[in-house]
Amino acid sequence: MSTPASSNTVPVAAGAAPQVALPDLERELAALMVEALNLELDASSIDPVAQLYGDGLGLDSIDILELALEVSRRYGFQLRSDDENNRNIFASLRSLAAHVAQNRTL
Repeated sequence: MSTPASSNTVPVAAGAAPQVALPDLERELAALMVEALNLELDASSIDPVAQLYGDGLGLDSIDILELALEVSRRYGFQLRSDDENNRNIFASLRSLAAHVAQNRTL
């Protein structure tokens, strides 16, 4: 008998890397963001739905580029600067986590 998947889990494709529950991935990405960008705040204080760019967390285009490089290295997929979806991908910590959950290979 199979056990139903938790609502916090991310579906895993056959042969894909194990996935982390989205809230866990949000916390992991928040910590990565604080470390990679040398932010002077606690990762747990980052609101997962606040804007990353501009008025929200206050990141600028260079910060987003650095974050994209770190995410690419850590999770094994390429985030491209010319992707027309970048505004949506980097809209918030939650949207970034959802994108990572769908595309990670590591």
